[in-house]
Amino acid sequence: MDYYLELLEKNVTNAGGVVAFADTAKDASNYVTKLAKSRGVKSVVKSKSMISEEMSLNHHLEIQGIEPIETDLGEYIVQLAGETPYHIIAPAIHKSSEEVSALFSEKIGTEATLGIEDLTEVARKQLREKFISADMGITGGNFMVADTGTLALVTNEGNGRMCTSMPRIHVAIVGMEKVIPSMTDLGLFLRLLIRSATGQWISSYVTTVSGPKRSKDIDGPEEFHLVIVDNGRSRILADPVLRESLYCLRCGACLNACPVYRKVGGHSYGWVYPGPIGAVVSPMLTGLSRGKDLPFASTLCGSCREACPVKIDIPKMLLYLRNQLSEGTHYGGERTSGLIERTISTVCGRLLMNRNATAKVVKFLGRILNIFPKSMFPFLKGWTRFRDLPEFPEQSFIEGWRNSRHIGNADRRGDRNSRE
Repeated sequence: MDYYLELLEKNVTNAGGVVAFADTAKDASNYVTKLAKSRGVKSVVKSKSMISEEMSLNHHLEIQGIEPIETDLGEYIVQLAGETPYHIIAPAIHKSSEEVSALFSEKIGTEATLGIEDLTEVARKQLREKFISADMGITGGNFMVADTGTLALVTNEGNGRMCTSMPRIHVAIVGMEKVIPSMTDLGLFLRLLIRSATGQWISSYVTTVSGPKRSKDIDGPEEFHLVIVDNGRSRILADPVLRESLYCLRCGACLNACPVYRKVGGHSYGWVYPGPIGAVVSPMLTGLSRGKDLPFASTLCGSCREACPVKIDIPKMLLYLRNQLSEGTHYGGERTSGLIERTISTVCGRLLMNRNATAKVVKFLGRILNIFPKSMFPFLKGWTRFRDLPEFPEQSFIEGWRNSRHIGNADRRGDRNSRE
């Protein structure tokens, strides 16, 4: 990856662009806001970018008095609603047309009974004015091609192309894992991404950008800045079990297949990336202990692995993160279980591996519980408050089965002897 990132930087710079590497989300936000302030930017149009959500870029721009406008229709809706995206591909999929109509009526002043086509036309008129007046366009990037210094964007609304060509400054913010070697590889990845995301052969718009406007170009930005963000991705890359998660194309196929996501929705995951891949990536980007509940928000049914176009083994990584949260062999500082809990878990685990020892311990405890009053054991109050604790049997199921089989065999032998 380091070789191709250096090659990408070289080719983007040769094409007249500027490349900046940001170790953290804060570094990336600072670069963008300082650039905007130094160029006198008043408004920014944004194409859909999950990494800008990761950076809370809109918030940082607003602090500097710069107006950010989301131009993807779904992102525009959730921005008006003051929410975060619900789905990687369809940010406003949780809202009905009636809810969007009421939202537009409240925020824009339109009629509250507009249909879907009318709502789209209203958004188009609102955003067209923003495109014309914006000083800066900010996009993400689906892929970065190292050998040509090209940024590739995939959209179905055309807003990505407007953001890259109309404002005088174009800033692309991309995670470092999005670099690919060549244009030949781009063709393959585009087919995988588009088919898995929307079921199309090709999306309505595939935009490629290679630096700022040249003298012979009809349109394009005067400046092109590529911000390559780490923000914890090096940490994932360094882990041999988790680095596979960096293969993610952000197609959303695992979300669509996941029974947990379909039941609880995207906002339940608490951060930018929802669904199965979010349960792996979010804890590593925000801190494993902060996202400690996400690896357990899975049935481990494997639907995500089957749906993934690049076959990322998400269930394996979720189990690994659960182990790290409990045992902490690689991320000791992120461990959420205490010494007593780990000791009990280890002892019980080894005990359960030995069937005979487990049977003896259970029989001993059962005899104690049968002899003494249940009120003497506080840990049983949750059970015995509303029901009686049954008596423990004197023998285990296996012992009882063996004895009954022995008695049955003896009876059958006695019957044969009597008949003889």
